[in-house]
Amino acid sequence: MKEQARKLKIGGEKLTMIAAIIVVFIIFSALNHNFFTWTNIVNILVAGSLVGLVAIGHTYLIIAAQNDLSPGAVVAFTGVLAALLSSAGLPFGLVCLITVICGSIIGVFNAFMVNQIKLDPFIATLVTQSVIRGFAYIICDGKPVSITDPTYLLIGKLRIFGVPLSVWIMIILIVVFGLILAKTTFGRNIYAIGGNKDAARLAGLNPKKIILSSFILMGILCSIGGIIFSSRMNSGQPAANVNLEFDAITAVILGGVSFMGGVGGMGGTILGIILIQSFNTGLTMVNVPSFWQYVARGALLLFALTTDYIRKQKREKELLEASMKNA
Repeated sequence: MKEQARKLKIGGEKLTMIAAIIVVFIIFSALNHNFFTWTNIVNILVAGSLVGLVAIGHTYLIIAAQNDLSPGAVVAFTGVLAALLSSAGLPFGLVCLITVICGSIIGVFNAFMVNQIKLDPFIATLVTQSVIRGFAYIICDGKPVSITDPTYLLIGKLRIFGVPLSVWIMIILIVVFGLILAKTTFGRNIYAIGGNKDAARLAGLNPKKIILSSFILMGILCSIGGIIFSSRMNSGQPAANVNLEFDAITAVILGGVSFMGGVGGMGGTILGIILIQSFNTGLTMVNVPSFWQYVARGALLLFALTTDYIRKQKREKELLEASMKNA
């Protein structure tokens, strides 16, 4: 009975998200008749594909009670690195392999600071954000790196059934990692350490290993995003994707993942991605000045965090009531 009530509650939260998406589409369609068109929907999906990749990693990390402020810098760095390797004449497959390995190493570095130096994830990944953004400028002397390899450029241009390849990659990865999170032992372990790390350790789990895996996953996803984004832009750009992580975090929290860890799922993250990217695209299409867009995005993040706090209070109240009934 309790499990059925919990599922109904989760379903209700998703219905609320769907209603919010519909409201966003209605408002911006009324303000700009080109908003609700197939072309613009595809544009929203393409722009959201990068946020989506990062949001997958944040779903794992935030459920595990971790966080990462470095994805925007990592995407920029790996995009520049891949462009440089390609311009040096390396085959595209080798370019991807080296870039993904570098993304993984960044993930290991983040996990090292959290697990071994015991830094708060916010501080640790803020360090990484600054360092990696700096390296993105250093390796290319602060200039965009052009890409001429036709195979590399195909990643950003290829369409399947009229939908760009980057969107299909996002969809496939969301499905794969959503199933891993929901159906595997590793996924259950993510929830366990996010709910209570000490209890998970006493139950025989290795929180450090799980956190390491989650940060490596984020590094890999960011490197894939860097390759895709640089292909779309025809160049690696060191200044790109500033604040990318905030859009991803907002999407994840709006989707029902608790900022305190242990709660959430990939289904809600999908809805969060659609909502945040529709909102961002709508602001641009109705000619809201860029500085007011920052204000609006900040307000949306505040709304997401406030909603998460309210959900947390309700969960704690329900747990207290349940414990009193069982006492």
